[in-house]
Amino acid sequence: MDFSKKISSVRAYSKNQTNDKNYLADAFESDRGRIIQSAAIRRLQQKTQVFPLENNSAVRSRLTHSLEVQQTGRHIVRTIFKKLGTKAETFGLAGHEREVETLVEMSCLMHDIGNPPFGHFGEAAINQWFDAHLDKHVLFAQSDNKMLALQLKHELKNFEGNAQAFRIIFNLLKLNLTYSQAASILKYTRSGLEQKPDKEKPLSYLKKKVGFYYSETPSIQAMSEHLQIKPGHRFPLAYLMEAADDISYCLADIEDGVEKGLLDCHQLATHLKAAFNELAGAQAEDKFVRNKTFSDAVDYALGRSDKEPINKAHEFFVWLRVQLIHPLVEHAADNFIDEIEAVYEGSLNRALLEDNSLYHHIIATFKKVAIKHIFATDEVETKELQGFQIISGLLNGFEPLLMYPTEKFYLMAKGQKRGGLIEARLFKRLANKHLKAYLVAVEPLKEQADFVLNEYYYRCRLLQDHISGMTDQYALEEYRNLYPN
Repeated sequence: MDFSKKISSVRAYSKNQTNDKNYLADAFESDRGRIIQSAAIRRLQQKTQVFPLENNSAVRSRLTHSLEVQQTGRHIVRTIFKKLGTKAETFGLAGHEREVETLVEMSCLMHDIGNPPFGHFGEAAINQWFDAHLDKHVLFAQSDNKMLALQLKHELKNFEGNAQAFRIIFNLLKLNLTYSQAASILKYTRSGLEQKPDKEKPLSYLKKKVGFYYSETPSIQAMSEHLQIKPGHRFPLAYLMEAADDISYCLADIEDGVEKGLLDCHQLATHLKAAFNELAGAQAEDKFVRNKTFSDAVDYALGRSDKEPINKAHEFFVWLRVQLIHPLVEHAADNFIDEIEAVYEGSLNRALLEDNSLYHHIIATFKKVAIKHIFATDEVETKELQGFQIISGLLNGFEPLLMYPTEKFYLMAKGQKRGGLIEARLFKRLANKHLKAYLVAVEPLKEQADFVLNEYYYRCRLLQDHISGMTDQYALEEYRNLYPN
């Protein structure tokens, strides 16, 4: 086990293969600049975390959420190295604290870049639309390669934000990140061509969602080969990104609900204690922080809130966060160290905080309360339904591009043919970076027997790239442009 072999400066488009310590630092600093300055990060400021099209800037967007995850990831890394001390040398980590910290921080900042507008409802809208419309197209049945045709159709019906993130990194923005940086967001290891595995099969957790698409398979394979990631396994630092996300959003979603007035602090405290007692069972009375139980911690935060004359909700969450974040970070770090062999191999078949411990029950408590008392409220559900309608309407509006004959669309994309009355106008609304990705993928396939199938696959990807890359506000504006009444 040698983590230094996983910390590499190698990129897809670079001849410099050295892992000299000084060069590593420069390579990851370059990654940091590429990520922070990317359009994908900027768009997160107008994408939904929980509340779509939210005007209250105190409520989190995907960007502010990602910044909080970034800080938590940094905290976990520093805690791990503090706990390891001189043992870091045993695992090939000695002298690499800064590099690991940077890799985890930037993976945390990037982890949501593939999410479409309106969050998970946006994903559902894309998938439901393609599920309903792809069967209209006989080319899948007419393809010479029937198995590949079925697999591609299955993948297109299963849009996934995690997989779209790799598409953005490798093919849409071509960030040319180091393989170590890109691999740090490899949360799920299932190809889009694979069926969802049985829960009883090995590595089912790591494959419960699509992790990358057919279109990015060559890049994923090259990255995995260089970093010695076995098929179906993760890159070890992805566990830290995932833990940071779990810790951050469990509290954040609840806090946003209170900020929106969906709950007050006393109601929230009651719900939290009831949910925790139900989930933790006999563990509910265990002490975990400063000789307090979870209920004690909630009551302490509530007591501080009651003493605050004006900004009660702020006071409640300050003290709840102070008591909970550090123990959760400590536990994630302990789990990383305790399971370090499985983490290094990428075979640990669970998240670091999904271990049936007291800390796992705390995370689950916040998720349960958020689902029941925030996500299920009329305000949130109404906004989600609006988002679903907007995404579905946009896909309906752009469908003529998918119905256009293969050769005509290909020539229009190459600028050699104007296109039909409707198709030409819709085509002009597509982003140049998405069109370039389409042409780069399709042109080398022109003389192949299954060109029609492959062209159509990348044309569907083009439309999914276009819709999923929109911010909430732009999607709404485009919907109003297409449907002014």
